[in-house]
Amino acid sequence: MIIEAIDEQGKKVATGRFGTQTREYKAMLGYVRRQWPQHRWAIEGAQGVGRPLTQRLLADGGTVVDIPARLAARVRVFETGHARKIDATDAHAIAAAALRTPDLASYRGASLQPVRHSGLPRVWLTPDL
Repeated sequence: MIIEAIDEQGKKVATGRFGTQTREYKAMLGYVRRQWPQHRWAIEGAQGVGRPLTQRLLADGGTVVDIPARLAARVRVFETGHARKIDATDAHAIAAAALRTPDLASYRGASLQPVRHSGLPRVWLTPDL
């Protein structure tokens, strides 16, 4: 999977490619935690196709913001001129949607029950499967 980190202004601060196997997943978590202790994950379809990754991140203490697929597609069109899913542009579109859209469903803890957050994280991380 490809991850992209953006700051509060939407500037890309890092990208990375990690596998989904346990070893690569743990390497990704370690990297993210060292670089950005205050972060949130933005997952397209956290209750759908992104649910397995969402559950892993929640089980490991992460906070996940659910980006609806239609919103991600709209942002891709604005960012690139087309809605095609290409890993790098898709990760950026999901991060941008998380940054710019208030009141998206957020999850923390072991369940997929929505929670509210105050303030913005320093960095949004968006893995694209």
